[in-house]
Amino acid sequence: MSAAAIADALKDLVAFTSGTEWDDIPGPVQGRAALVLSDDLAAMVAARDEPELVALQDGVAQSAGAAEATVFNGRGVRLDRYSAALANGSASDWAELDEGYRRVICHAGIYCLPALLAEAEAEDHSVRDVLRALVLGYETVSRVAQAFTFPNLVLHPHGSLAAVGGAAALSALRRLPDDVAVGAISSAATMVLPGPYTHPIQGSLCRNVWPGIAAQTALRATDWAAHGIKGLPTALHDVYADAFLAEPSPEALHGGLGESWAISDGYHKVFACCQYGHATIEATMKLARRASVEDLASIHLHTHYKARVMDNTDPETTIAGKFSIQHIAATAAVHGAGGFEAFSAPALRHPRVAELRHAVSIDPYEPIPDWPNDRPTRVTWRLRDGTELSEEVLSARGGPDLPFAPDEIRRKIKEIVDDPYPSMGPVLQQVLDLEPARLGAGWRKTVASMTGG
Repeated sequence: MSAAAIADALKDLVAFTSGTEWDDIPGPVQGRAALVLSDDLAAMVAARDEPELVALQDGVAQSAGAAEATVFNGRGVRLDRYSAALANGSASDWAELDEGYRRVICHAGIYCLPALLAEAEAEDHSVRDVLRALVLGYETVSRVAQAFTFPNLVLHPHGSLAAVGGAAALSALRRLPDDVAVGAISSAATMVLPGPYTHPIQGSLCRNVWPGIAAQTALRATDWAAHGIKGLPTALHDVYADAFLAEPSPEALHGGLGESWAISDGYHKVFACCQYGHATIEATMKLARRASVEDLASIHLHTHYKARVMDNTDPETTIAGKFSIQHIAATAAVHGAGGFEAFSAPALRHPRVAELRHAVSIDPYEPIPDWPNDRPTRVTWRLRDGTELSEEVLSARGGPDLPFAPDEIRRKIKEIVDDPYPSMGPVLQQVLDLEPARLGAGWRKTVASMTGG
């Protein structure tokens, strides 16, 4: 019964998205889409010098087809859309500066954008069309994430959800008939990656490429659906409930469509690590203003379950550091910040950071408050003289409850893109301002204006 209910709910969701035009989307939601696009594009650019990513993108370029879509790495590279989607998708999460959906575990923006931007440049869709498709793809994959819940952190959503988001966004961009869009989304669901959540915690860089593989998969699944190669209408249930053992909720797929928008419940990041550790960084930065890290003897955390899962005292790779609550607490103490430098390879090897990682102890934060305060942390510093200092943060800044001021995220974007792409900031400002001329411009021309191509 639940499989049929999920299939019917997906049809309702697709009927809603296919019937939604840009002007049907409220102005504030349009603005959120522009911010998500700009912020996630900057996140792709931010990773451009990571050596493993450079090697990956160079390798992809060697076997790529005709140049039709840009790789946003500052090197003037254009590849076929499938290769560009793979390259940009792999970059999108590398620096851990992409946005995410706050209500459940789902980085919906980067699940939609790598495939969407490659397709839009290749076919020269308008900026307006890109933003519309982003809103609708974001809505779809966020609802899928809400419709299938897991009791524990077993599957990483970059593997298990990203292809669905890409297929939904592409279906909206291409304006596919409802039955074809349902088939594309269903097909993509059967092609998702069962990426283990333990992999980033233990340092596996393959986690970073999951959104790239998914973007390429989404393009193929959407291509093939138009030729009748489609998943069953029950595929979402077959994959997530039957195969992955999630608890299904059909109502989450189609309840209250148009009453609120998932993209409005996203969060943005200025700290270059998993969001589950952001409250720890904020509390630590407060403590760093009260005492010297040189006097610090040990750190005790009371924190939520998702942060406690990130248990790795000796991270060996940058991704492991970004998913180690011990490293997050230690590097924030030493650097007094949580930006790119605090989570760089040199920070992993910093003697004082390494020493403090082994001085971190962890307990549950109890009781856990209701959302949006469901990711709290209390950090206690014990100084060498026995003094104890504590700071508590119930909800990290950046989410819908405590949003960053618009200028904060715009400044983050500008700082990332100005060096490789001096023209990108001003063009993205036009997108963020929803200037009619820019919205009506083709994405291909817009990319050329941003990159100097």
